[in-house]
Amino acid sequence: MFTRWPGRNRQNRKSSEYGRNDRRETPAKLGTSLAETLDAIRLRMGTSPDIVIREWAEADGTQGPKSAVCYVDGLVDAERLTELLESVAGLAADATVTPETAFSTAKRHIPFGGVATLDKTEDVCSCMLDGCAVVLFDGSPVAAAVSIPGGARRAVEEPSSQTVIRGPKEGFTEDLSTNLALVRRKLRTPDLRVESLTIGRYTQTKVAVLHLQGVANDEVVKEVGLRLRAIDTDSILESGYIEELIQDAAVTPFPTLMNTERPDTVAGCLLEGQVAVFVDGTPFVLIAPITFFKFFQSSEDYYQRYDISSFLRVIRLTSFLVAMLLPSLYIAVTTFHQEMLPTTLLISLAAQREGTPLPAVLEALLMEITFEIIREAGVRMPRAIGPAISIVGALVLGQAAVQAGLVSAAMVIVVSFTAISNFVLPTINMAATVRLIRFALMFLAGTLGLFGIIAGLVPLLVHLVSLRSFGVPYFMPVAPFRKGNWKDLFTRVPWWAMKRRPAGIATGNLSRQADEQRPKPPPASGRKEN
Repeated sequence: MFTRWPGRNRQNRKSSEYGRNDRRETPAKLGTSLAETLDAIRLRMGTSPDIVIREWAEADGTQGPKSAVCYVDGLVDAERLTELLESVAGLAADATVTPETAFSTAKRHIPFGGVATLDKTEDVCSCMLDGCAVVLFDGSPVAAAVSIPGGARRAVEEPSSQTVIRGPKEGFTEDLSTNLALVRRKLRTPDLRVESLTIGRYTQTKVAVLHLQGVANDEVVKEVGLRLRAIDTDSILESGYIEELIQDAAVTPFPTLMNTERPDTVAGCLLEGQVAVFVDGTPFVLIAPITFFKFFQSSEDYYQRYDISSFLRVIRLTSFLVAMLLPSLYIAVTTFHQEMLPTTLLISLAAQREGTPLPAVLEALLMEITFEIIREAGVRMPRAIGPAISIVGALVLGQAAVQAGLVSAAMVIVVSFTAISNFVLPTINMAATVRLIRFALMFLAGTLGLFGIIAGLVPLLVHLVSLRSFGVPYFMPVAPFRKGNWKDLFTRVPWWAMKRRPAGIATGNLSRQADEQRPKPPPASGRKEN
């Protein structure tokens, strides 16, 4: 199923030393001297004001062992930190606690879970940056890392890019632990597996890989892990970094991984045997492997009746074709194939274009580029005035261009309907792909007419069939043909008819539900006579 990943040439392992030449040497192991350990931490972390080291020593009049708590201000919870400091201060004032018993006593009296034992300076610094408070004692060669993460975090809110009318209103945040908890609430099963990784020499970004044991393809899960562990870079700031580094095809306009910020979408994909990649610091989760037709499915399709969902899915597929082909078809027909139009419509279009100085292809390109500029301005402008600029700019510029005779009214209608159709697509990355393909087809239509459009679509279809997403054919279940997967392709059959998971992605337990799930209402009975 898998071929050798044509991925990236492994970077020389010496590159891992990049950016470290200016670092001063620090002790690898923690010593028994508290003063030397704190000096090593200060040497490694620097003298930044947010690096806090709180010490308790005999000079303060205490009777217990010398101790210290190290943490990064803003990364720990203030209330729990206060409790921890009071607990450590109590140990430092206890004359019965010796340096030999201080560490074991502290672990018993620390009022929080998640206490880890550290013996290296580098591990102490890493835990501090992860939101831990590190407790050290003089005479002890190990330290206790107490996990008390805190600081400012965004609350769980409705997703901004993937909204639904019916369905859950919660979306992922930038916190990895919160995102994992949102999925755990959807899938309350011990079969949900989570593998943790850390990627990025400077950012040390936490990455989690999720799959359902017994449902997902073990080869796909293994391949995802191999590609993630092969990444050797200094920074991962968003899941888009990882998407470009692990995707199968490096040069293609089509996305071979899907991203979503909806927990219910991730849960649904995991139930179909796919793998989810979570990246700390972003609300967008990557889904792999993915097929082409998955980009036209919305989570809301499974919350409404199957007939309504099927109708909306057909609308999306139709909008995809309209957004990709309508401007190029208009250019080809009005420029090369006028005989295909009814006489009345041809006369009307000729009258509109009588005073326009530009050919149809340049006219369409001018309008499309203008709309893209207005769209980008609406996205980048402040939220309060962005929509107003988009609407007013489109209306004013469109009408002014028609009145000035630069473009025809029919071209304004074509471009506007194309833009509206592009917004129907539920995923942003596929909508962006359509925009790129549309410009290429417009050039071909302006030079060769309908023959140019066909000359562009045939290689595009061949490219789609040849793509793979982690070994899974991108155009499945059309090519290769899988009859069982058509129940949830262009339309959706009722839930009671989808008894099995999509074959080709899930390889474990393909059975989704019992065979007899079709509703059987009881027969109507007449009123009993007394």
